[in-house]
Amino acid sequence: MKPLLFLVAGGSASGKSTVVEKIVRRAGLDDVLIINHDDYYHDQHDVPMETRKKTNYDHPKSLDNALLQRHLQKLLAGEPIEKPVYDFVRYTRSEKTESVSPRSVIIVEGILILEDERIRDLSDLNIYVELDDDIRFIRRLQRDMKERKRTLESVIEQYESTVKPMFHRFIKPTKRHADVIIPNDRSHDIAVDLIATKIKQTLQDINR
Repeated sequence: MKPLLFLVAGGSASGKSTVVEKIVRRAGLDDVLIINHDDYYHDQHDVPMETRKKTNYDHPKSLDNALLQRHLQKLLAGEPIEKPVYDFVRYTRSEKTESVSPRSVIIVEGILILEDERIRDLSDLNIYVELDDDIRFIRRLQRDMKERKRTLESVIEQYESTVKPMFHRFIKPTKRHADVIIPNDRSHDIAVDLIATKIKQTLQDINR
């Protein structure tokens, strides 16, 4: 049975991971693989640290979508992959990889996951999570300082110079490729329930 592939996009800190967790729980999925698009940022081992820090992580060119496409094709064909792992503290890929086996449902989440047509062509369902810009900034500030050891000044500078302009240039326009848009500034239980029901029905149809 070919796995089902779902793509979940949205601005930085819009709540994509939370929405994915709710969908997985509501659909009762126990054979699911969740991949973070962030792990496919290009390797920067040979780039000086000061240059690495200036990387525009919100531009499509920062991501190795050719590798992601190959990996998804292998997973959809029932083959395992060695997935890269990105180290945001060192601004480059970790030397370690993660051995990943295919599951019946594969979910890939990331701010730019709907931007590349090659990836969209593999997908069974595209979801876009929407949230107010100010709330996203506050969440990003808290996350980057706590989890990625960034300073207040560096987070603000990055947001103003790349995150905000790239969101309006590249990320927000991908809403047009979404099958479902989930507003995350209020209760999204109905949208989550509809998606979970669709997943369960599709899996039941496949297994008949």
